[in-house]
Amino acid sequence: MTTHSDIGDTMSVPETDGAEVRKRHKVFGRRKTVTGNKWLGKIREFMACHQIISLIDRYIIGKYLGTYFFSIALIISIAVVFDFNENIDKFLSRNAPLEEIMFDYYLNFIPFYANLFSQLFAFISVIFFTTKLAENSEIIAMMSTGVSFRRLMRPYMISAAVIVCLTYVLGAYVIPRGSVKMVKFENTYKRRNVPTYTRNVQLEVDTGVIAYIGRYEDNIKTGYEFTLDKFVNKKLVSHLQASTIQYDTLSEEPYHWIVKNYQVRNLQGMREVLSHGMRLDSVIRMEPQDFLITKGQQTTLTTPELKQYIERQKQRGFANIKEFEVEYWKRGASSFAIFIMTAIGLSLSAKKRKNGMGISLGIGIGLALAYILFQTISSTFAINANMPPVVAVWIPNVIFIFIAFYVYKKAPK
Repeated sequence: MTTHSDIGDTMSVPETDGAEVRKRHKVFGRRKTVTGNKWLGKIREFMACHQIISLIDRYIIGKYLGTYFFSIALIISIAVVFDFNENIDKFLSRNAPLEEIMFDYYLNFIPFYANLFSQLFAFISVIFFTTKLAENSEIIAMMSTGVSFRRLMRPYMISAAVIVCLTYVLGAYVIPRGSVKMVKFENTYKRRNVPTYTRNVQLEVDTGVIAYIGRYEDNIKTGYEFTLDKFVNKKLVSHLQASTIQYDTLSEEPYHWIVKNYQVRNLQGMREVLSHGMRLDSVIRMEPQDFLITKGQQTTLTTPELKQYIERQKQRGFANIKEFEVEYWKRGASSFAIFIMTAIGLSLSAKKRKNGMGISLGIGIGLALAYILFQTISSTFAINANMPPVVAVWIPNVIFIFIAFYVYKKAPK
């Protein structure tokens, strides 16, 4: 007969495998974690080997941009002091208000000239801090780890791209807005004998419509001896003649002119219909700035406005637009020159020299001044000679591309 204890022993079920199941889950989870960490490690290793901007790149970019903006602040501050010292007599003799001197002139003077000579500042910055890197044997240390000279140029070109985008956007869209006040201030308080009138202006204001003004006074926005001829199929169909024509500055709509003491002849086949009057409000597609071009006017237009102005003046038959075409092409060429100057500066100053940065800086400044000289001469040929503006503006860049290629081949590898 079986006892209770025997029954309990025979009926006892073996220990459940709950603990073992938990252990298996832990082991499986551990395997998944190890596998996941392994893949994460491979991904990190791949990204570390193929990252676009490394720690050294960030170091060089910071050096480049920091030196660039510091050189702008230093050189432009000196330029402001010299300009004020040179023009203080004109400001005092012509009673220029202090507020206009500070906010209309110098507040726009600083970004205008900083952007104008941005390639020079970039060139000096590259030579200055790269020579310091070479003196401290930092470039030698980089190359000893297998970094090629071509790879070393990557952070320089990234920095140059940042500066190129910044200078182009500022020069094409932002600075021209402020240049309006600066040019107006210069014409009022700095320059003497600024022309305020012009003679014998003829332009096509619309298809087949020719306007002529014998004399135009910009101070009172009035033209004299005005005629307006309309042609259809090369035949004259209408002729308007007036003693004066005045631009309505109070009108909200553009191209609003007031014609005074006028006479109109309408030709209808063999018939001629005459009409006359003392005053006629008319919309004629021309503006005062179409007659009289002031010095520096091309710098007050944004790039889209400049392009539109050039196309409109060409259509009207104006020949005196070379300065506007040079300014239009110069904005892109000057920004692109930063890439060229960066490559030349790095190639010249990457080698460690016994005499320090003196030789590199001297050669660099000489090349920068030579570039500005070439740019000025070629622009003069475009304005006064018959050279196409786009060719004249890009000639210095083409020449210095060959110089950059030569010094790059001579750079330490």
